[in-house]
Amino acid sequence: MDLAFERRGTGAPLILIHGIGHHWQGWLPVLDRLAAARTVIALDLPGFGASPGLPDRIPYTAESLADAVESFCALLGVREPHVAGNSLGGYIALELASRGVVRTATALSPTGFWSRPELLYCQAVLRGLRATARSLPPEQLARTAENPHLRTVSAGVLVARPSRLDPAALIAATEALAGSTGFDETLESFGGLMPPAPPKTPVTIAWGEHDRLLLRRQAVRAARWSGQRVKLLKGCGHVPMSDDPDLVARVILRG
Repeated sequence: MDLAFERRGTGAPLILIHGIGHHWQGWLPVLDRLAAARTVIALDLPGFGASPGLPDRIPYTAESLADAVESFCALLGVREPHVAGNSLGGYIALELASRGVVRTATALSPTGFWSRPELLYCQAVLRGLRATARSLPPEQLARTAENPHLRTVSAGVLVARPSRLDPAALIAATEALAGSTGFDETLESFGGLMPPAPPKTPVTIAWGEHDRLLLRRQAVRAARWSGQRVKLLKGCGHVPMSDDPDLVARVILRG
């Protein structure tokens, strides 16, 4: 697919995949750190950010989005890249590792390792965030992003350190969430999401110490699935890139 993306750096290719309702710019806090060692390609998934939606009659599921990423890499002539993803993007990274089409995969708080109550909680929180994003007038969104207290209320479920969020980045992320045409169908598909098949290539899984969306006890199930210990991202939330860019970049590059 012809997806929107940002490319930086030189070296072995590294594909970055955002979570549901987000966009490639969510990786900006770590992008240049990663680009010092890799050719980094941060993309917008179909129906998110600036990318077009999936073709008609193709459902929005983690697997179909993984198909789109795989096709996108083929279109660019990128073979067996490293891949890293957050949340839904983390699941997609693990799915690509299970297919054996990537060199390594790093998943930051990946979806799919929840219990039924944890799934329902995640869906409810994300629906609430989406409804809020769609209802905020531009001037109120700007006030929220600029006010430290309101920024904490708005973003505290996703990041552990809202004070480190750039106000302009929060505004852009909220607008991306509000405009994601693939959001509702993708979120509904989470009900049938199961862990991928066992990986055929090396994987690294890391979990935010203060993840308030996908609670860190889910890391125990991810550890059983992967057969290895899950790394703990100390001081980080569900979307850890702005919480501790150096730590996140190190985890990805060592993956």
